[in-house]
Amino acid sequence: MPDDLPPEPPAKPPARPAREGGHGAVVAEKKAAKTKPPSLYQVVLLNDDYTPMEFVVMVLQHFFQRDLETATHIMLMIHHDGRGVCGVFPKDVAATKVELVLAAARRDGHPLQCIMEAA
Repeated sequence: MPDDLPPEPPAKPPARPAREGGHGAVVAEKKAAKTKPPSLYQVVLLNDDYTPMEFVVMVLQHFFQRDLETATHIMLMIHHDGRGVCGVFPKDVAATKVELVLAAARRDGHPLQCIMEAA
């Protein structure tokens, strides 16, 4: 056999015998990928005696896209119950919102606390 000839391609595996009426067709089966949805976390604002209610409403409107009525309702829940859920998000979104709220509170000199908890 001469050395300058290209190597032969590997032999194809034999096709599975066709079932009755299959006309020699080969069917490849694909398993459905099972993906689970991302874990969700709730972003929670905690009450304190120093952060103005108007600032909390502004945070709810700006960072959580709440209308004035809903933001006021959540703010009153925070005021009376000591905490209020602002929204439920995937982990990375919740962590980002917590950081943005804390940065805004510190920038304006408020001790507002914002945390995330598994939903």
